[in-house]
Amino acid sequence: MSELANHNDAELILKLYDLRREAVMREARKFVAEFWPKSVDDLMALAMNPGGNELAYFRQVAGYWETAASLVNRGALNRDLALDNFGEMFFMYAKVEPFVGAFREKMGIPQFLQQVSQLIDGSEETRERLEAMKKMQAEMQKRMAAR
Repeated sequence: MSELANHNDAELILKLYDLRREAVMREARKFVAEFWPKSVDDLMALAMNPGGNELAYFRQVAGYWETAASLVNRGALNRDLALDNFGEMFFMYAKVEPFVGAFREKMGIPQFLQQVSQLIDGSEETRERLEAMKKMQAEMQKRMAAR
């Protein structure tokens, strides 16, 4: 367990929350919520369409969570407080995690989602949380397909 959160941690969490409410970020988050890659090829297709809003949206959300995770990994934000509030990071990462390694290799970007990966790989608790999110997403996809 990390040290107790302090007033600065609370302010930073509230600032991060406020950034998520920005209009373009809301659109970006909506896109990521609806994006269900089935292979690394889906991520590659997204990356190879630089003129589309989809890539910009994905980069905005991924960049946001990379920044937030980096604040935790570098000690600027209390880990426990952050993880209490980073559920959406797990949701986003669970969708792409099976393809991250191949995507990094194919694109020559070894640092792609590196901070998020480091934060999630940092403990058994967070690894279990990721696996639980993957199971929940698989169930969501089954339900959507059954409609």
